[in-house]
Amino acid sequence: MSYYLDVIPPHGGQLVNRIATPEQKEVFLSKAEFLPRVQLDARAVSDLEMIAIGGFSPLTGFMNQEDYNRVVAEMRLANGTVWSIPITLSVTEEVAAPLSEGGLIRLDNPEGQFIGVLELIQKYTYDKKHEVINVYRTDDQNHPGVQVVYNQGSVNLAGDVWLLERAPHPQFPAYQIDPAESRKLFKLRGWKTIVGFQTRNPIHRAHEYIQKCAMETVDGLFLHPLVGATKDDDIPADVRMQCYEILLEKYYPQDRVILAINPSAMRYAGPREAIFHALIRKNYGCTHFIVGRDHAGVGNYYGTYDAQYIFDEFSQAEIGIVPMKFEHAFYCTRTKQMATTKTSPSKPEERIHLSGTKVREMLRRGELPPPEFSRPEVAAELARAMRIPVNV
Repeated sequence: MSYYLDVIPPHGGQLVNRIATPEQKEVFLSKAEFLPRVQLDARAVSDLEMIAIGGFSPLTGFMNQEDYNRVVAEMRLANGTVWSIPITLSVTEEVAAPLSEGGLIRLDNPEGQFIGVLELIQKYTYDKKHEVINVYRTDDQNHPGVQVVYNQGSVNLAGDVWLLERAPHPQFPAYQIDPAESRKLFKLRGWKTIVGFQTRNPIHRAHEYIQKCAMETVDGLFLHPLVGATKDDDIPADVRMQCYEILLEKYYPQDRVILAINPSAMRYAGPREAIFHALIRKNYGCTHFIVGRDHAGVGNYYGTYDAQYIFDEFSQAEIGIVPMKFEHAFYCTRTKQMATTKTSPSKPEERIHLSGTKVREMLRRGELPPPEFSRPEVAAELARAMRIPVNV
């Protein structure tokens, strides 16, 4: 099978495919009632899916102890390949106890449906505090990523996985473009340089500005919003997707943008997650990746540009995708346009700083974000979809 590797090699050199063949699926289904079961939460389902489609290449399953330890401590797999986020399947001691290394484990989704298989090679315990301090740079349980680690089981199950089948996404089947397909699309369009953009928020004017700056130097934009598990107060994925559609239809060149969903779950790991997000987009075929202000951050846990500085810890050859680093963009009241300190002579009081948080706060107060924050059509869609009475 061709995986269109001539755009940019996937991380590790080979695009992983852990989707069961029809014959494999039939064998697994025949054993379904006899296999020990582990029920996955939403994040583990996303991880299983991303491993299977190659989004987490070179991973072929949940990490063993050697990979896990080195990722947590050094941001590398055991073989030295750069990898910044541990991908683990954590269960309680009670769940782990009867599971036998060397056997198959049935993986069910939260609804109890059989969706995958784990070839269990190892069970191991781990130090939660050591993980969160290294990965999230804090052990504060108010941090959503830290909270997940402290709430999950104390035993990791390791081994290769199989996804029984690649089902259409229940909400966004038209935008379910997996790495093999995105690589094919880039090739068909003749794109040799593609910039990826990660978002868990509706695109506001600062996002639009840095995307279009990047588009001036590459062949195409891969707009890749995350639709896996996020914080409860993040704007729902269906609302965000409606906003992207409106924005792309009215304000972007149709032939230079591809919109596709990213099934991953958010970790809110700031700098480490910026590396993680870049490697995922490399697997999808992107040659460049936008890293803006406080990428994948939450609260005040990370410095404004920490997610940019972390790329300097690795060589370009090790990362393999070019980070495009942008300063904090703002609306300049003097020049009447979006700008950064690199392009605007304005004073601080002449700058309107934008963020997804500010947009959400305005909507909750019943205020429609001004054109300097969001395109009017996007602001109106947010207000309508979130059923917020807006004082216009």
